[in-house]
This record gives sequence, C-alpha cells and structure tokens, in this order.
Amino acid sequence: MTEEIKNDSCANEAEAVEVEATVIEDETEAGEGETSPETQAEAPAEDAQAEDADTEAAKPVDETDWKDKYLRLHADWDNYRRRMDEQRADERVRATENLMRDLIPLIDDMKHALDWAQKNGAAELSEGFSAIDTKFRAALEKHGLQEIDPAGEPFDPLVHQAVSTVPDESVFDETVRDVYQKGYKLGVKVIRPAMVTITTGGEKRPSETNEEQNEEETQEEK
Repeated sequence: MTEEIKNDSCANEAEAVEVEATVIEDETEAGEGETSPETQAEAPAEDAQAEDADTEAAKPVDETDWKDKYLRLHADWDNYRRRMDEQRADERVRATENLMRDLIPLIDDMKHALDWAQKNGAAELSEGFSAIDTKFRAALEKHGLQEIDPAGEPFDPLVHQAVSTVPDESVFDETVRDVYQKGYKLGVKVIRPAMVTITTGGEKRPSETNEEQNEEETQEEK
C-alpha cells in the first residue's frame, strides 16, 4: 500500500514537470512570433532609408556637372602652379641681385689693381690682372650683369648719379662728361648707378618728340 502511494506521488510530480515545460515552450514560441512596438517603429525607417539609397543610386550621372568640376579643379591647379613658378622666379632674381651687389666691389678692386700695375710698369702683374678681370667680367655678364659707361650720353637720373657739374657750351646741356665710377644693371634693373659729372651752359637738348617731328618733316620734303 505504501509503495503504491509513493508511485502515484512520483507520477504526479513527473506530470507536473512535463506540463510546466510545455507551458514554457509555448510562451517562448509566442514571444518569438511577436514584435515589440519599438521594433515595429524602426522597421519603416530602415525601409525608407534603403529606398532613398536605391533612388539616389538609380539617378543618372550628370556628365556636365562632373565636367564643370574637373575644369574648375584643373583651372585652380594651373593658377597654383603659375603662382609657384612666378614666386620661384622672383626668388632667383633676388638671389642673383644680392650676389651681384656683393661682387661688383671686386670689379672695382680689380680695376684699381690693374691701373696701379700699369702706372708702375709692372707688366707681368698688369697682364695677369687684365686676364683675371676679363674672365671675371665675362662670368658675370653670362648671368645678366651689364656695365653702365655713359660718357657722352644724355644724363638720366634713373641710371646716373651726378656728383658735380662742368661748364661746357660745346655740347648739349646735361651731357655726361666724366665717369668717376661705372654703374651696373641686371636686366633692366639698375644695381648701381654710374657716378658722373654733367655739363652745363650748352643748348638744351631737343626732346625725342621734336626729333621725331623733324625726321618726319625731312622725309616729307624728300
């Protein structure tokens, strides 16, 4: 009798466990099948984004727009390259100007040494100084340095520096008489003006306009 009761009790417990397991399984399946309100709200947004991406990808490529962008980029690059080239050219010119300013006094010293050798009868020294002076000047001229020796030319305050005046009625007024120190220019830029004396008391030099008019009148008469 006691054993039958025990068997019935065990059977009841087994049935209870089985029923509980079945209930849990049903609840799990029901939970997996349901969708939370948050998930339901996010789904349409994701779908809309996907549709927008598809629409954007489906748009035809505007070749004109891409061509305009390319041309603008190419123009910007050309402008940048041109500015860099101009900047480098300016830097080279400034560097050359500074170098020439430092070397011009050496030309003066070489000239003084050559004059001394010639006055004192030092023929060998004179020949040596002359050869060095010729080579040195040729090297500087190769890099654009030009000598300004304006004896007999009209005075130009942009190129010449007048240190004194000399009365002379035989030539036009303000004509360069003597050159105390030669000048130099690099290209069109004056590095050092020539130090000169100019004449006074002579006739006024005719302007270039008057000279051109006189030449035209002479040609018409012919």
